[in-house]
Amino acid sequence: MKSNKWLMKTEPDVYSIDDLINDGETHWEGIRNYQARNFMMKDMIIGDNVFVYHSNTKVPGIVGLAEVSSKPYPDFFAWDDTSKYFDPKSPEESPRWFMVNIKFKKKFRDVISLTTIKNDPNLQSMLVVKKGMRLSIQPVKTEEYEYIIENYTE
Repeated sequence: MKSNKWLMKTEPDVYSIDDLINDGETHWEGIRNYQARNFMMKDMIIGDNVFVYHSNTKVPGIVGLAEVSSKPYPDFFAWDDTSKYFDPKSPEESPRWFMVNIKFKKKFRDVISLTTIKNDPNLQSMLVVKKGMRLSIQPVKTEEYEYIIENYTE
């Protein structure tokens, strides 16, 4: 079975790579965009590699690696009326929102900044550099993934 590669965004003040290191594994909840949800539900498989990307920070960029460690399952935060991810239109009998678990693999010594990615001609087709692209889960081409690993990590 073919393995896919992903970039998953998180705000470090909400959940950082260091939180993932401490937890070892976590559920990736709160996805409330249909396209991102569909990537999870239809294309993600256990073992897929994930770039963990810190957004909404002074230096946004790729900070480490994780891997998908579960099949998609209903995002139970959608049913919790005290959660910021609560969605009354997502009943338990027919859930609208899903999540997967990811587990920590590696923290990079240096952030691979969005500016670095934008300035590298070999990475110009990455979705993260496209104007207006705000998806929290994005596919990454195998060539882009391998290029980043070979050229920007120790």
